[in-house]
Amino acid sequence: MAYTIELVFLYFQSICKAAPFSDEPDAILERERCDYTSRITYKLAKSGRVPRPIRVYADGIYDLFHQGHARQLMQAKNLFPNVYLIVGVCSDALTHSKKGRTVMTDSERYEAVRHCRYVDEVVREAPWELDEEFVSRHKIDFVAHDEIPYISDEGTDVYAWLKAKGMFVATERTEGVSTSDIVARIVRDYDIYVRRNLARGYSAKDLNVSFLNEKKFRLQNKMDELKDKGKRVMENIGEKRVDMIQKWEEKSRDFIDAFCCSLGGKVVWFSPLQNECQSHIWNEGKGRLMQALSPPASPRRDGSPTSSNSNDHDESVRENREFYLKQSALKETEIPPPPKAGRYDFSPSSSANAKFSNSASPEDFSDDDDDERQSK
Repeated sequence: MAYTIELVFLYFQSICKAAPFSDEPDAILERERCDYTSRITYKLAKSGRVPRPIRVYADGIYDLFHQGHARQLMQAKNLFPNVYLIVGVCSDALTHSKKGRTVMTDSERYEAVRHCRYVDEVVREAPWELDEEFVSRHKIDFVAHDEIPYISDEGTDVYAWLKAKGMFVATERTEGVSTSDIVARIVRDYDIYVRRNLARGYSAKDLNVSFLNEKKFRLQNKMDELKDKGKRVMENIGEKRVDMIQKWEEKSRDFIDAFCCSLGGKVVWFSPLQNECQSHIWNEGKGRLMQALSPPASPRRDGSPTSSNSNDHDESVRENREFYLKQSALKETEIPPPPKAGRYDFSPSSSANAKFSNSASPEDFSDDDDDERQSK
């Protein structure tokens, strides 16, 4: 029962508040409660029959704390059923001398690690190489790290003596992510991140950028803003264009309806993607235009019934059209009259006519001619 209560206490302590530093009262109290007189083997730790929490130590730089770091600490936390995870973080001075420049300061890296849910205690200014005194002082049962050897100044693996004593437990590295990869991304896209920070209010002095480069980056930001605005304007124009086309289609339909109704027709609209609409409008309009241009029907006799039915009207128009077509056909088929003979035509028929014309008829003589003949 006491063991279960202790597990629950450690669980809520790890998720409800940040992990304490090794020199703080909570960490000191936990260390003093630990019975370090009996050695815990790997097999016993795996069995889960240990009367106290198993103290596992993991160390590193933890610069730009990322998911690879968190995954390594999660593995260390889950090595055994009941683990009290202690994490050592190296200082800036030691890291710069051994590994190189860091992006975050040591205090920032301490805070990043102690807020990880798997961590129970943080050791500041952790040593680069572990020794017996450090392990005994912090009552460490096992050291968790990846299997890649870390060579010391003497050319030996810094974890070799722990491996020999059975106090080393290997964890797996997360492929595809590391602090060096993140720094490489920033260096590769340097201009983009400089422009990003300039747009967010940083000065050229804060970013260590020259005056000319600052103006260049700001001009590029303005150009990108103009491009974005132009893209948004074109998208808005595209949306408005669709609305305008729809409105134009509605207005055109109303206009065609009104025009066809004025001719006595009716428009049946189909889908805009179908050609039947256009053919129907054309045929209907063509028929009405032919009716409007056709001659009027013959007048009806008095007393004849009149009807407003469009079918009777169409029949009368059809009869008139057939009548005129027949009349025109008859005129074309009539035999034309013989051509008139010319005045000086010497054909036989014309000579006979000439003889007839030379013989004077009594009707051709006037009263003056009679007087002239009597005087002769």
